[in-house]
Amino acid sequence: MLSVNHEPYQVLLIEDELAMAEWMHGLLMVSPCRVTPREQCFSWRCVASLVEANHYLEAQAVDIVVLDLGLQGPEQTGGLGILSQLREQLPTTALVVYTKDDNETLIIQAFQYGADGYLRLQTLDTNLLTYELLSAKERQNYRSNLAQQQNLARQEQEFLALESLAASSTSITARLFGSETIQEYLPEIFAELSQSYGQLLDLALEQRIYKVDHNLSEDLRILADKMGFLKASPRDIIELHTVTLREKNQDVPLAKAQGYVTEGRLMVLELMGYLATFYRKYYIGLSRLNLTTK
Repeated sequence: MLSVNHEPYQVLLIEDELAMAEWMHGLLMVSPCRVTPREQCFSWRCVASLVEANHYLEAQAVDIVVLDLGLQGPEQTGGLGILSQLREQLPTTALVVYTKDDNETLIIQAFQYGADGYLRLQTLDTNLLTYELLSAKERQNYRSNLAQQQNLARQEQEFLALESLAASSTSITARLFGSETIQEYLPEIFAELSQSYGQLLDLALEQRIYKVDHNLSEDLRILADKMGFLKASPRDIIELHTVTLREKNQDVPLAKAQGYVTEGRLMVLELMGYLATFYRKYYIGLSRLNLTTK
């Protein structure tokens, strides 16, 4: 439950019937929240459609969404379709649903589509509504924390695998230029490279979400050339990748952390390819130099 100093939960009701919206709002606004008689649990807002909900959500974060499953969305999208869109859009928000006819099949499907709670209207009163909303929020918090822990565990396994690969690297560049890494002998420059790589990760995430083109391939090629001039090996790239990802994934939402990991898998491979291209050009240049001096 809420602590005494907790801000009210922001609740968004999606309901197109005014009478139903006013009835539910009336139930909720008399809730004492079981904290103190002077405090309310909820700050309430109602919209009549998914379009209105999306406009509201662009400007305002919410903690709980309450959805009428009988609502029709754009292009005849039913309540389950709206629920599915909301779950994808709001992965850490509690979603509570209701139906006016207690359709059991629809209720089961709603939980399969990601609902955290269900309101049975026939027996609903202030206490039950408060309990269901807070319980749904607690269930969503638990699932989000569990998912975060599982994601961190998967990331840690991936980092350990990459670090193991880096430690066992016996590439031609390591044999030619020495086994000491850039992070070890040029820590300040490594920090600058990590900052640049982190910025590219942000751009990659932005490109994926907003469908914009940042020409990341050219930026990665330039970064690979810089590392090539520093006599970098694949081990250096792996260290750059893991160190930067660890820093970027500190204190960020689960969805963003997963986005960094997903985009990073592609970026590290592309960066490795550009470094290989740099060294192929380097050796071709050396070969031509040797031929002309003989």
